[in-house]
Amino acid sequence: MNPCKIAFAGTPDFAVPTLRILLDLGFDIPFVLTQPDRPSGRGRKLAQSSVKTEALKHGLEVMQPLKLSKAAFVEHGAVIPDLMIVVAYGLLLPNWLLNWPRLGAINVHASLLPRWRGASPIQHAILEGDSQTGVSIMQINSGLDAGPVYGQHPLSIGKHENAGSLHDRLSTLGANFLGELLPKIISGVLPLVSQNKSQATFAPKINKADAAIDWNQPAEKLACQVRAFNPWPISESVTVDGKRLRIWEAEAVSQHSTAPPGSVVDIKKHMIEVATGQGVLRILKLQPPGGRVVSAKDYLNANSLEGMRFSC
Repeated sequence: MNPCKIAFAGTPDFAVPTLRILLDLGFDIPFVLTQPDRPSGRGRKLAQSSVKTEALKHGLEVMQPLKLSKAAFVEHGAVIPDLMIVVAYGLLLPNWLLNWPRLGAINVHASLLPRWRGASPIQHAILEGDSQTGVSIMQINSGLDAGPVYGQHPLSIGKHENAGSLHDRLSTLGANFLGELLPKIISGVLPLVSQNKSQATFAPKINKADAAIDWNQPAEKLACQVRAFNPWPISESVTVDGKRLRIWEAEAVSQHSTAPPGSVVDIKKHMIEVATGQGVLRILKLQPPGGRVVSAKDYLNANSLEGMRFSC
């Protein structure tokens, strides 16, 4: 086992590959820090995080403090690590915890910093139509994703890629890239590069309220929204007669329409084409309330949208 003690802090699926990399490389992991169990699902039963599940599977010590106080760590008997790796933990770490490990704390962030600092860099990269994103391995300081960077690895965004597939690719990339850099970071031979704060953009947390489609927006922007919000929260719209539909897959069509935004302009080709503020959005997959996700063709076989209009 590698004698370097590396504590790990993370919560969702995105963080699991990095924890596995640390295990594969044989590091001593004195404890894993993750968010407390939360109510989940229709039954609101307590569910543990993906990181906790993975950590317990390997017999690792798991800490889930409600407050990140030094007293809580001392009371728990937590071993002081040489280094802390943080991946989507979900909370800003206090200064005492950042300075506690001998080598400080390092974050695996899903963007090419300083672009897309914040909680949802994957979704915002797609929302804004970026053709490239990547991962940054950075030293954590008191700012929001503002610390100096050890290294970055770019990744192209597919033309039709959604947030779910990009999430998975970045998760794997971040884990593998950290594994490559760790020996140099631990030995102190890898230099840090400060971020250019004048170029910083921010990616605030995505909420369910963001899912509503504004048909006055251009079709290209709406197509990006549909991709960015798949698999959550899923873009949705309501027809003027109250029919709520979730849009799972769509593409922009470069054709002009004089119809008011939100108007269904074509369903003849087993596709649902809707006028927008600029161009036409072609809906390819959708989901009615309480139903499953279906193709536009299958939906039209059982439902009519002839002459229908979505609310803006």
